Amino acid sequence: MSTPANVRAQIAHPVVDADGHWLEFGPQIKSALERIGGRHALNGYTSFSEQMERELDMSVAQRRHQRIAQQGFWTAPTRNTKDRATAMMPKLLYERMDELGLDFCVLYPTAGLGLPRLTDPCQRKAACRAFNIFVAEHFAPFADRITPVTAIPTYTPEEAIEELEFVKNELGLKAVMLGSMNRHSVAALSDDSPPNRFTLWRDVLGLDSEHDYDPVWDCCQQLGFSPTFHTGGRGYGLRTSPSNFVYNHIGHFASTSEAVCKALFLGGVTRRFPCLNFGFQEGGVGWACQLFADLVEHWETRNRSALEAVDPSNVDPQALREWAEDYGDATMIEALRDPTTLIDTAAPASASTGGIEDLDDFSACRIEDAQDIKTLFAERFYFGCESEDRMNAWAFAERNNPFSTRLKAMFGSDIGHFDVMNMEDVLPGAYELVESELMSPTDFRDFAFANAVRFWGETNPSFFDGTLVASEARAILG
Repeated sequence: MSTPANVRAQIAHPVVDADGHWLEFGPQIKSALERIGGRHALNGYTSFSEQMERELDMSVAQRRHQRIAQQGFWTAPTRNTKDRATAMMPKLLYERMDELGLDFCVLYPTAGLGLPRLTDPCQRKAACRAFNIFVAEHFAPFADRITPVTAIPTYTPEEAIEELEFVKNELGLKAVMLGSMNRHSVAALSDDSPPNRFTLWRDVLGLDSEHDYDPVWDCCQQLGFSPTFHTGGRGYGLRTSPSNFVYNHIGHFASTSEAVCKALFLGGVTRRFPCLNFGFQEGGVGWACQLFADLVEHWETRNRSALEAVDPSNVDPQALREWAEDYGDATMIEALRDPTTLIDTAAPASASTGGIEDLDDFSACRIEDAQDIKTLFAERFYFGCESEDRMNAWAFAERNNPFSTRLKAMFGSDIGHFDVMNMEDVLPGAYELVESELMSPTDFRDFAFANAVRFWGETNPSFFDGTLVASEARAILG
């Protein structure tokens, strides 16, 4: 493999890491959160690790009996102690960035990823608030090359707006991670029994939520925040193997990203907020390419006009009987001769369509032409990709995507986590797609630099001011 220096010698643009990770050091952050937010903040932060410890203490048989997923273990670098220290210590990362070939990093937490999804409201709000204050202090000396992402709870629009305004006005921070897939009890089941993990539904925010989240998107737009989502899907749905972590891990970020992205699109959020960018981290872009194509194909067959072709009232019973006389078997012929036989037509519309008022699942998008989907999807959604994922090239393969579209994939190093065994290999690993001619140099420039600038900078034109990449970012934003 090449080296970061070799790659930098071949490219004429900066590299922005849109999704690096830092590792919270337990004693340090627990002390800070308790100092800043008190008992609720500390208990909220430790609840995840305590649950993980309980589940890892179980045998496979015990987890299988309760249908509890195998948790992650050994999930941070250890053999390369320098990399482990780099993930824990911002000052060391700052000093090594040239060595790694990175000009600017947007850093997400690790344990802190789950704070917006705490179900206890007191713990959730206290932990997110204290955590955000801590990261503002922790990363302040390194703002020209590193910006931390803050944790925004979203169980209600009000708590989200309150924290967004605090992060902007009191802390002066500029990158936000919103909670998604929030857990709520299924009303019909919890009425008769205490809520548990088998009686939950997950809120995808853009569709079928108990709340209207438009005030949150409006707040993000007004404050200059591009909402990002970094929610995992291990431990529920189809990722609940009691014995195999890899089974649970593969695709879990992609699955939750697809759910939220699909909801924002079909819920018409990008139609109502045409200038707001949304980012989905660490799930790659393969799922997005497929979703984009699927949305186009579904609109072509399920828009309101197209539905006329499958309206049951179109069936001609007499013609169907005549065809059956020549081609049907005896049972079909006899049944169709009976005028009371229901072919598809007799059920009232309210029953046959599930009682929905608007039959067009795309109505909130107000699509007049299939090309509108490109504007509403490909222009507003950005996708954080791990560097070595070969599917990253698909985003730029115009001939494979509807309307010759280039989806907006962004380079994410994922440094700090188990799948990055050597931080110095990240940039060269990403550049292998150019060396193997799966990406062009122009594609790589968009992937490793320009798309990240557009994602944060279009919503907040001053996002990169005062940073090492300020002049190049201004040139991209124009």
